[in-house]
Amino acid sequence: MNTWWVITIGFSAQFLFSSRLILQWVLSEKHQRILTPTLFWKLSLVASFLLFVYGYFRYDFSIMLGQILTYYIYIRNMQLQREWQKLPYPVRIGIIIFPIVILVYGYNNGVYDRELLFRHNSISKSLFVWGILAQVIFTFRFVYQWWYSEKSKESLLPLGFWILSLIGGGMILIYAGFRKDIVLLVGHGAGVAIYIRNLILYRRSQHE
Repeated sequence: MNTWWVITIGFSAQFLFSSRLILQWVLSEKHQRILTPTLFWKLSLVASFLLFVYGYFRYDFSIMLGQILTYYIYIRNMQLQREWQKLPYPVRIGIIIFPIVILVYGYNNGVYDRELLFRHNSISKSLFVWGILAQVIFTFRFVYQWWYSEKSKESLLPLGFWILSLIGGGMILIYAGFRKDIVLLVGHGAGVAIYIRNLILYRRSQHE
């Protein structure tokens, strides 16, 4: 599905993802070291919510896979920053069960099936594998970030996070080019530039 309102959802998600990176980049430039504001995780969670919906309507498994894996890591980082607990309990429950409800509803009501997700006519097998691999690498950055933060008992964005972001983001750009997905092209094009800048800032802070 490629209607104007689906594209709007996708661009809204990418706008929020880009906004969180710009916010993080501006604060990091100001302090000349990598910082992670609490708003970064709030914007991440809302953007992930929207991009999951976008992937659902686009029948794009690679997008849905990436978002459902990072969705709960964003929640965990909000917990580490003591922000999650500030939300009303019903809201927290709703956020947690949302992806599961969508998936169960979609299958049980015939909205989509495995054939649409795994055998989309516009995606070749090799491109499908590339997209999944790109999303796995891009998603693993947050798995690594989660592990690092749990180990440090603090929400942090370590060097490995930015390296994986650059590799995964670059691969998704290639995938988006073949898919002619303007939402992914715009979102990840801006992201790659910020990933490179954060790597430069990290290297500079280590030398100082």
